[in-house]
Amino acid sequence: MSEGDIAEPLRGGSMQGQAHIVPFPAAPRQVSFDRAELQAILNLYGRMVAAGEWRDYAIDFLPDKAVFSIFRRTSEMPLYRIEKDPKLAKKQGAYSVIVSTGLILKRGHELARVLRVLDKPKVVSA
Repeated sequence: MSEGDIAEPLRGGSMQGQAHIVPFPAAPRQVSFDRAELQAILNLYGRMVAAGEWRDYAIDFLPDKAVFSIFRRTSEMPLYRIEKDPKLAKKQGAYSVIVSTGLILKRGHELARVLRVLDKPKVVSA
C-alpha cells in the first residue's frame, strides 16, 4: 500500500471518490434579543422585583418577533409584554411595551426610551 491509497472506502462514499454529502437541516429563523437588549430588560426587571412589583417572566423567540413577558404571579396573564418586531423597525420602531389588554403603551426605535414607560416612579397619594 502506498501513501495515496486508502485501506477502505469512506462511509457513505462511493468507490470512484465521489462522496454523497447530506446537508444538515438549517435551524428555523427566529427573532431574538441581543445581549445589550436583554441586559437593559433584565436590569429593569431586577429593580421591579426588588420593589415587589413583579415576580416572574417568560421569553419567547418566534419567527417574526421576540417577546419578554412580565408577570405579577406565575398563574396570571402577563402584566406587560416587551416585544421586538424587526418588520416595524423602519416604521413605528421595532420595540414596544404592551399591557395585558393589548394596549400599546409605548413604541419606538430605541429600547431604552421604550422601557422608560415602565420605570417611571408611581405617585403616592396620602
